[in-house]
Amino acid sequence: MFSTLAFAGENGFTREDRERLIRLEATLQTFMRQVDKRFEQIDKRFEDVNRRFEDINSRFEDMNKRFEQMDKRISELREDTDRRFEDLTRFLWILAGIFTALTAAVIALVIWDRRSTVKYALKEADERYALNLLPRILEVLKEKAKTDQELATILRNYGLL
Repeated sequence: MFSTLAFAGENGFTREDRERLIRLEATLQTFMRQVDKRFEQIDKRFEDVNRRFEDINSRFEDMNKRFEQMDKRISELREDTDRRFEDLTRFLWILAGIFTALTAAVIALVIWDRRSTVKYALKEADERYALNLLPRILEVLKEKAKTDQELATILRNYGLL
């Protein structure tokens, strides 16, 4: 037994060892190729995953753009609605002012008409009753003064007889 070990120890490398190394090297190369293929497959999977993430990112960006457009549209609609309400409020204030002015004008016209009508009626009544009644009263007093001396003296003092 020592002789084989001694022989192996002297030379150290036999044909069997060489064949084993060749087979080991071939197996190792095959293993390396398989590992490389697996790494390539894994790289492809990572690339696919990266592409999917990029697709998802682009979709999110598109969604963000749509949301921004919707926000912009909603704010424009809100501004338009606010503008319409302001216009409507302004219009209502104008209508209220017009109705207030018309009401004040009608009230002023009624007061003026009432005063002018009352003045005219009073003047007419005064003229009618004062002019008609006064001469008649004087006639009555003159008739009475014919029989009543005291009344005749009073009427003469005032220049009515």
